[in-house]
Amino acid sequence: MATEILMPALSPTMEEGTLAKWLVKEGDTVQSGDLLAEIETDKATMEFEAVDEGIIGKILIAEGSENVKVNSPIAILIEEGESVDTAEPTAPAASAPAPQTAPAAPAAQTQSAPAAPAAPVSQNGSRVFASPLARRIAADKGLDLSTMTGSGPHGRIVKADVLNATPQVASAPQPEAAASNAPAPAAPSGMPASAVEKIYADRKHEVVSLDGMRKTIAARLTEAKQTIPHFYLRRDIKLDALMAFRAQLNETLAPRGIKLSVNDFIIKACALALQAVPDANAVWAGDKMLKLTPSDVAVAVAIEGGLFTPVLRDAELKSLSALSAEMKDLAARARDKKLAPHEYQGGSFAISNLGMFGIDNFDAVINPPHGAILAVGAGVKKPVVNDDGDLTVATVMSVTLSVDHRVIDGALGAQLLQAIVDNLENPMAMLA
Repeated sequence: MATEILMPALSPTMEEGTLAKWLVKEGDTVQSGDLLAEIETDKATMEFEAVDEGIIGKILIAEGSENVKVNSPIAILIEEGESVDTAEPTAPAASAPAPQTAPAAPAAQTQSAPAAPAAPVSQNGSRVFASPLARRIAADKGLDLSTMTGSGPHGRIVKADVLNATPQVASAPQPEAAASNAPAPAAPSGMPASAVEKIYADRKHEVVSLDGMRKTIAARLTEAKQTIPHFYLRRDIKLDALMAFRAQLNETLAPRGIKLSVNDFIIKACALALQAVPDANAVWAGDKMLKLTPSDVAVAVAIEGGLFTPVLRDAELKSLSALSAEMKDLAARARDKKLAPHEYQGGSFAISNLGMFGIDNFDAVINPPHGAILAVGAGVKKPVVNDDGDLTVATVMSVTLSVDHRVIDGALGAQLLQAIVDNLENPMAMLA
């Protein structure tokens, strides 16, 4: 029985993608786990694996095709002896429930698709989705598919589920992950595109189409500014002690090929500050807050056409050299769009550093669900008054902490920023 292979949702925010490259061709035999294609999501290029075995009967979407909707058919998988002309695709595709008549129909509506007469039915009366191979193996082993929980996309029962099952195993099918059914952020209100285009109709211009990453950035940051009550805390940080300590450490670490940046110290300082002020290590979760135990710090990395915020997990436990090496690796793979979703999702706190571009200070937008983000400016020589009342020159860095007022109140935010300042102005204490 033929099975449609659908465009997979490779990240929680993915609504459409680009089929960058097919790794198989029509007529190829594939096994479960074989690589089928490379898919460009809104954040990265990822490989898509087969969940069933069979023959690639027909490729429906050519490689290089953009804006392919999630859950739309991209190929047909057939069994030995079948042809695409005679095969009738099953209602569910290889990685998702059956598509509706309209290509862009929401996945949540697919439960209304009519079930095939021979398909098993679960205890609640809904159809059980399983691959053809899984059905055959279940029949040979005398297993009831309606009692199994599928590990395939959208709870679909695949070969591995049946091979690992016994006749005594009985569990209700799991609902789809909430993320897959979550509605996309509402389109930002404002002047209609046609009205904007009309204004500039008599001016020479170039139309730049939005790719998936730019659409996601626009939607998420519009949502952030509309829904998150930002407030801002600003401090100047004297860096002379840190610069001297960094130079000393880099001289010691040079034989090992390690060179620490100021940003590495900032990451460590923020991670330790979240431990010192644990109530600020939290995120907003709709009707509750989640207070984190580890310091998972995200760092904004600029790439062509957008940015990533890879997350350094358990940053409070890692040495400066370990943080430096991990950050370099994450930044390099972010620029190549090779990060896995778990590497840029999560965290409670973020850092955005524009100091290397000569920016003295700025206000960063919180990336939900983070509770705060630290905007870091350049370190510049400034006249300051020292503790003895004398005028002197110091290297000063301006920072702004953008805070979600639902999570962190003013006094708590001030405590967090003070802890960051203390760590950076007394860097040796971070190694204690």
